[in-house]
Amino acid sequence: MSDTQTRDELSTGLRNRHVTMISIAGVIGAGLFVGSGEAIATAGPGVLLAYLFAGALVVLVMRMLGEMAAAQPDSGSFSTYADRAIGPWAGFTVGWLYWWFWVLVIPVEATAAATILNSYVTSVPQWVWALVVTLLLTVTNLFNVANYGEFEFWFALLKVAAIIAFIVVGALAVLGVFPGPAGDVGGLSKLVDQGGFLPNGIGAVVAAVLLTMFSFMGTEIVTIAAAESDHPAERIRKATRSVIWRIAVFYLASILLVVAIVPWTDPRLPDHGSYQTALEVLAVPGAKTIVDIVVLVAVASCLNSALYTASRMIYSLGRRGQAPTAVMRTTSAGVPRTAVLASTAVGFLTVIANYAFPEEVFSTLLATSGAIALLVYLVIAVSQLRMRRALERDGTTMPVRMWAYPGLTWAVIVVIPLVLVYMAFREGSRFDLAMTAVIAVVVVVVSFVVTRRRSGDRV
Repeated sequence: MSDTQTRDELSTGLRNRHVTMISIAGVIGAGLFVGSGEAIATAGPGVLLAYLFAGALVVLVMRMLGEMAAAQPDSGSFSTYADRAIGPWAGFTVGWLYWWFWVLVIPVEATAAATILNSYVTSVPQWVWALVVTLLLTVTNLFNVANYGEFEFWFALLKVAAIIAFIVVGALAVLGVFPGPAGDVGGLSKLVDQGGFLPNGIGAVVAAVLLTMFSFMGTEIVTIAAAESDHPAERIRKATRSVIWRIAVFYLASILLVVAIVPWTDPRLPDHGSYQTALEVLAVPGAKTIVDIVVLVAVASCLNSALYTASRMIYSLGRRGQAPTAVMRTTSAGVPRTAVLASTAVGFLTVIANYAFPEEVFSTLLATSGAIALLVYLVIAVSQLRMRRALERDGTTMPVRMWAYPGLTWAVIVVIPLVLVYMAFREGSRFDLAMTAVIAVVVVVVSFVVTRRRSGDRV
């Protein structure tokens, strides 16, 4: 079969080490290195409660998703399960919203990478860097899924190594080995001596939850990637069970060290990010360059995953008749090349729009994805609540089971709407919620039109 000859099945080219590192890296984005600084400046040391809450929610959602994905692995992941458990309109809606989320991630991450590269090579315009980075990572996704897996393996390895190195240095600093130039780094006193543990009150912690929650988006990618590996159920089971320690080590431990080293009132936190500020406080030589390299790797990893995830989601929608049939065609290597190109084309357009149009235009587009993560989590919880009954009724083997079912599932279903209501009353997030609601309503309406048309065609 030639490379141009097509079929409609994905390959199983991801190896065990690929899926393992994808599962580890999925929870580590640029938000940890940079965005966490804004969360700390908002909530002070109490940001640890925000990360604990958001992390616990993600652990529960991943457990529910893992239960469904291990029992019935599918590249459409939660979109497919929503289709089966709730109805075609739900699968259509959450699938297209999720695709839209990752398509918008492409210009955000490409611009972040371009900003770093442009600061070192100023002769190349920033928009050129953005397009070059996007193009290079598109190529890795076009020819073989193993290419994506290999790139992500090394990206993940570098991110993990950087975080472990930071934790070691930070722990030594807290123990007094690296006191910094001011000689006042050791110990945990900074958790309480700058206005207390909750200097801005519990409301600031809730606000920080919104900043931290979206940095976890991507944890679910492993359930999509595992469908393109041998023994997907086993891979998903291992990834689901390890998500607790991954969040505990990479987020809670590293942020604890940051707030123990850096006063939360340090004005550098929002702009420089938590890691760079902490290294600067410790007078580590070349702190900015070190963090720039790590962030560049994290950004490239996120962009790589955005291209991969968007293409697999739209491929799955095509398989279910909810997207143009062309996107479900694959090459002889089992790569949905049309789906990759379709996602990349929209990504390129948004990259160009980010530079060609007024900032308000792109900001408005970006706002449409502001609450998509919460909607995805809510759909996963509702799907698991209904699908669990069907799996047990059919006697399906379930390598992963949700804890304390249905109690914890219902807890998630209740908590997420409360967070959405809070967003509606918070001025800083009200616009994002409104724009997400607008695009969600549009997609729901389109889903009913498409579903009705498909039903009419079958008559």
